[in-house]
Amino acid sequence: MPHLVPHTGPQRVVAASNFVYTVGSGLYLTAGVLFFTQAVHLPASQVGLGLGIVAGLLSLAVGIAVSHLADRRGARGVYAATLVVQTLATPGFVLVDGFWPFVLTVGAATGAKAAGLAARSPLIRRYGGDRPQEFRAYLRAVTNVGISLGALLAGWAVQVGTLTAYQMLVVGNAIAFAASAAILAFLPPVTAGPVVHGPRWIALRDRPYLLLTALEGIMAVQFKVLTVAVPLWLVEATTAPRWLVSGTMVVNTHRAVPGRVRPGRRAGRGRRA
Repeated sequence: MPHLVPHTGPQRVVAASNFVYTVGSGLYLTAGVLFFTQAVHLPASQVGLGLGIVAGLLSLAVGIAVSHLADRRGARGVYAATLVVQTLATPGFVLVDGFWPFVLTVGAATGAKAAGLAARSPLIRRYGGDRPQEFRAYLRAVTNVGISLGALLAGWAVQVGTLTAYQMLVVGNAIAFAASAAILAFLPPVTAGPVVHGPRWIALRDRPYLLLTALEGIMAVQFKVLTVAVPLWLVEATTAPRWLVSGTMVVNTHRAVPGRVRPGRRAGRGRRA
């Protein structure tokens, strides 16, 4: 199936790194909230506060700052650094014994994740050739496949329900981040682009773009329902098998895979995109 593999070596490296990363992400996205409520025994209200407000606001600020840094210092090194931070922060989850340690560790990991997403964008532009939007769509399909595999593994941990099983889930997540960073060593370095002088917040003047972004943000709430509300509801308010937490994630991600690449291939630039 050669059409399922990127054409160039750098694209394959980025895709491989992304795949390994998202397998680890699937572990956490599927069962992370249950790790903190079932294994660490934090109240769900505190977990929601830490994930939704503290880590969320930190991620917003860090993502903007790191995107500028990636443009000026080179995207590959900055992106790899965010993966290293996630590798170091994630094992700290097993040491959490209260709300503020939870906020500190999750804030570090979530902030690094947001920074990594921002730093990866120049890599997609650089190695996407004349159709970066198609390469980005391909990576999104790879992301959903990787999350599905991670969700299947997380389903085992949730079904077993022991502290050791949850801790293995966290360690597996950290190992995936480390492996993802190591794979980037095979990627040619991306030199920093020229500094473009002009308004720093020019996007805020584009009202249609702001409206589209706001609508996208509202629609993105569904993912938090899937990764936070549904797992808590299934485990604490129903008698359904716990592995269904994994099943809901797999169904969601697999439905998203087929519809990614074709629209990206057809999209051009500017108004058509």
